[in-house]
Amino acid sequence: SDQWAQMALLSLFPSLFQATVFGYPVSICFIVLTGFFERFSYYCMNGMLVFYFIFFLNFNQTDVGPIKQAFDVLFYLTPILGAAVAELWLGKFKTIIYLTSVYVVGLLSTLTHSINTSTKRIHTCSDVVSVLCFGPRGLSVFGLLVIALGIGGFSPCMVAFGGDQFQDHQKKQRSSFFSIVYMSINTGVVAATFLNPVLRGRNGHGS
Repeated sequence: SDQWAQMALLSLFPSLFQATVFGYPVSICFIVLTGFFERFSYYCMNGMLVFYFIFFLNFNQTDVGPIKQAFDVLFYLTPILGAAVAELWLGKFKTIIYLTSVYVVGLLSTLTHSINTSTKRIHTCSDVVSVLCFGPRGLSVFGLLVIALGIGGFSPCMVAFGGDQFQDHQKKQRSSFFSIVYMSINTGVVAATFLNPVLRGRNGHGS
């Protein structure tokens, strides 16, 4: 499946796959940037999540705790499912494409309502069972589930797929690629950690 996808892309964009940047395939640039922005967006969202749920969606603090903990557990368990899907069914390329799209849908579902709730708090559905009702609270919690599923899909595949982009004569670049991509991931985490307090201060808690 991955070989078929690479052959299809090669036939559509031959010059892209032949081009290199400092001896690295051009496609590696996209993978490194994806690693940075995925971690950045996740940790920005995760750092504001409790504030958003309490101050804008009007959840009780006792309700937010179990939801946040369940989300964190799914975040670390779903990569096992994503790796199985890639290995046994779709292959790494299709798994990354499909479940990255799922991840983006989850982010939008969870955070879009911050646009409408930044000036008007929600005072409906008083307990955690209310997440089942259709509305900003229900869609936000549903978005967390979708995010966990999406991130589990491409997290175990992205770095491995990047390693597949190198030719046999690029062993040196392949070995250094893993350090570069993990550095970009950690840079995204650090950037999100420093920006979270700034964004919360400017926009009011969690919007």
